[in-house]
Amino acid sequence: MGVSMRDLDPALKGAGQKDGLEIWRIENFNPVPIPQSSYGKFFNGDSYIVLKTTASKSGALRHDIHYWLGKDTSQDEAGAAAIKTVELDAVLGGRAVQYREVQGHETQKFLSYFKPCIIPQEGGAASGFKHVEAEEHTTRLFVCKGKHVVNVKEVPFARSSLNHDDIFILDTESKLFQFNGSNSCIQERAKALEVVQFIKDTYHDGKCEVASIEDGRLMADSESGEFWGLFGGFAPLPRKTFSDDDKTIDSHDPKLLCVEKGKAEPIETDSLTKELLDTNKCYIIDCGLEVYVWMGRNTSLDDRKSASGATDELVRSTDRPKSQITRVIEGFETVMFKSKFESWPQTSNLTMSEDGRGKVAALLKRQGLDVKGLLKADPVKEEPQPYIDCTGHLQVWRVNGQEKKLLAGTDQSKFYSGDCFIFQYSYPGEDREEYLIGTWIGQNSVEEERASAHTLASKMVESMKFLPSMARIYEGNETIQFHSILQSFIVFKGGLGDAYKNYIAEKEIPDETYREDSVALFRIQGSGPDNMQAIQVDPVASSLNSSYFYILHSESIVFTWSGNLTTSDYHELVERMLDLIKPDLQGKPQREGAESEQFWELLGGKTEYPSQKIVREAENDPHLFSCNFSQGNLKVTEIHNFSQDDLMTEDIFILDCHSEIFVWVGQQVDPKSRLQALPIGEKFLEKDFLLETISRYTPIYFVMEGSEPSFFTRFFKWDSAKSSMLGNSFQRKLAIMKNGGTPPLVKPKRRASVSYGGRSGGLPEKSQRSRSMSVSPDRARARGRSPAFNALAATFESSNVRNLSTPPPMIRKLYPKSKTPDSASPTSKSSSISHITSTFERPSARGSLFPRSLKDTSKSNPETNSDNEKSPINREESLTIQEDVKEGEAQEDVKEGEAQEDVKEGEAEDNEGLPVYPYESVNTAATDPMPDIDVTKREAYLSNDEFKEKLGMARSEFYTLPKWKQNKLKMAVQLF
Repeated sequence: MGVSMRDLDPALKGAGQKDGLEIWRIENFNPVPIPQSSYGKFFNGDSYIVLKTTASKSGALRHDIHYWLGKDTSQDEAGAAAIKTVELDAVLGGRAVQYREVQGHETQKFLSYFKPCIIPQEGGAASGFKHVEAEEHTTRLFVCKGKHVVNVKEVPFARSSLNHDDIFILDTESKLFQFNGSNSCIQERAKALEVVQFIKDTYHDGKCEVASIEDGRLMADSESGEFWGLFGGFAPLPRKTFSDDDKTIDSHDPKLLCVEKGKAEPIETDSLTKELLDTNKCYIIDCGLEVYVWMGRNTSLDDRKSASGATDELVRSTDRPKSQITRVIEGFETVMFKSKFESWPQTSNLTMSEDGRGKVAALLKRQGLDVKGLLKADPVKEEPQPYIDCTGHLQVWRVNGQEKKLLAGTDQSKFYSGDCFIFQYSYPGEDREEYLIGTWIGQNSVEEERASAHTLASKMVESMKFLPSMARIYEGNETIQFHSILQSFIVFKGGLGDAYKNYIAEKEIPDETYREDSVALFRIQGSGPDNMQAIQVDPVASSLNSSYFYILHSESIVFTWSGNLTTSDYHELVERMLDLIKPDLQGKPQREGAESEQFWELLGGKTEYPSQKIVREAENDPHLFSCNFSQGNLKVTEIHNFSQDDLMTEDIFILDCHSEIFVWVGQQVDPKSRLQALPIGEKFLEKDFLLETISRYTPIYFVMEGSEPSFFTRFFKWDSAKSSMLGNSFQRKLAIMKNGGTPPLVKPKRRASVSYGGRSGGLPEKSQRSRSMSVSPDRARARGRSPAFNALAATFESSNVRNLSTPPPMIRKLYPKSKTPDSASPTSKSSSISHITSTFERPSARGSLFPRSLKDTSKSNPETNSDNEKSPINREESLTIQEDVKEGEAQEDVKEGEAQEDVKEGEAEDNEGLPVYPYESVNTAATDPMPDIDVTKREAYLSNDEFKEKLGMARSEFYTLPKWKQNKLKMAVQLF
């Protein structure tokens, strides 16, 4: 496109160089910039140009240009706005998308810039920004429409303007009334409240009362009576009258027109394809309500202006003032534009656009203007962050048919490509214990087992009252959160499950399941010791890559191979992963180009191999969509410039980050619709609404309102108190408005930490919040950091050099500290102690301690770990689901013993030297307690006889019990 300085308006030069809005008003057919203090103020007699510049995470600038036409603007001014918009696009290098906005029918994208709304004022350029003396307040009536953004229109102050379908705001001098039509939806009412707040702050300095009037509530309500009194008393509302503004424009199949010499000529075609568009011409695609102008890269500025004029003429001649006109440049077509074509190539030539920007930048630079915004920005380089606390507790199950089997700590990081796995991770959140439950689907797993994995995981989430977030992750598409939780992650070939074995037997496929004595090759990758992976690949030379390290082993032979493009930083990762794969062998280093013959023999001979590194995709700018799913059809509406307030509790939303998507489910969504979360996520990936070739194996997170994890809330300016509120969207916003803009809920304080075996159960200090394990002085090789590694390493380390990397699970007190009215009764006390001590001998002891609604009622084999198991659902608890009550209790007892075996003898010895006091002087209910006693060891001051009488056992027997059992007994006798 040829550009000269005479073609560019001086007022537009230098625009679009930084993120944000810029607005010009057309005065005497020229654009005049308006001050930021006046942004959002529009006059219905004027035309405006609005430029929205968005800086993406990659550093590039994206531009959207809107020209807004007031209902009373002249045709000449409207034409000038359209032409100047084309010039502004030329200043920006010919890459912006241009939108025509008509007052009262603006696009959602345009309205999202001025949330909650725009209320055009009477007048035009002559009276636009001149100071006007304060006038007496005039009562006004507005109608509001829209679930996501609100279109506000002033209507005559009369009863005839009201109806049952819409929402109205009556603005009086001392009070604002919101009238909710009986047929309006909750979301529209909630959005209209934002307009009420806007009017209150803008026109009343925040000092007026607000009333909500429900359609059908008559004079019995005082505020309703006051409202109807302003209209002369209540009377039935008339039927809604439809004006020209209410007429809908039917969409039709796209019609293609070619613009030549300012005239649009139709082109007959059976199907619309990109091949019909010539880069040297401009075209119109008429779809009825939507009208698009496509401008070829090689068209001149005059051609583009004439195409714009021809489009305006087409809309006027067909009497379609509400038609939305969008102008796009070749190479920068919008998703909606591409969707009108039956076929559209996935790639576009962006080189031409950068050349065009460079030419315009050079032209303006010669005029002494800053052209930073026109030059290609360097992408922002940043290490991806998990945004999740990595000091929590992890459990992993392998799915076997319709059941799941809990893995030992040594196997938690070992996954098989032919199997499916379920993981549960609990970790300290901002103000409560957070949970993440997910499925990992191996590439070679069978379909039946994939469905079973999701069903089992869903039941686990349901058993915890939907408190946990849920994830579905496919092999090869793991998220940064997943890797950071496991820290060490190994993927072996083959599978251990019956379903996989039956499948390969039926298909007569060789079993490639990993065996320690076979030849195996692992690619080592990751960003550091807290995020490292070993992926088993085919043991052939073509599997190598110069950008990676590898581990190759065969029985007692181990080689570590480093490519020429690797750095020394990754040597530690190889050593750590070797500790997990072959902990008893030392690897023989092999440098690319200097390999031994034995190395190539194990790989079957030397062949060519690539050197391109598998680069993790850069994080895309997120997109938020509102979802409507019925009868298998998914309709989505994009929410532009979204915020937390756009997440309506009655709806389901999708946050698309390209590399992963989040399905957010509001608390007010009915149970049947809630079960559609997975189909909605799958259908979204299938439809690929943004046409960004998103994979159907993209990870999906399912997030319930009120339990949003930090790696979701980071995309918003988040206030957790809002998501914890009760009621529907309208009730919540009304409560916030009446509380002065603050959610009426007090944010719960984080519970006090509970010490366990000398370790703090609360959030560690920053310097200690890694599940790392220090290097043993007895061994030169660096040690891994995952829980699985530490369990494995314990078998090789000396018992004198124990260093647990993960704190044992915190034990929560199941009973409150406060005593019951009957606690003083000797009969109830003795029976309580008898009951508790008797449960220690029964296998189902722990189940009997849970409230009835939370107990495990399953009668299935404990080894299968049926999904009927229930976990404590109290947010203040951090106990995780146990596969088997008896086995879980035994494991916990072992952990207790390991953590405290060194202190119990010393504790008993210390107790022997303490003075002896009667029970009445040391218990928590004592009226005259002994001073200066250690309140954590009240039982130690009792005599042996009284100890046995009160606690039902000898002192030596008591101290062999796990800590949680000791605490139960001490509670029962009021020694806590």
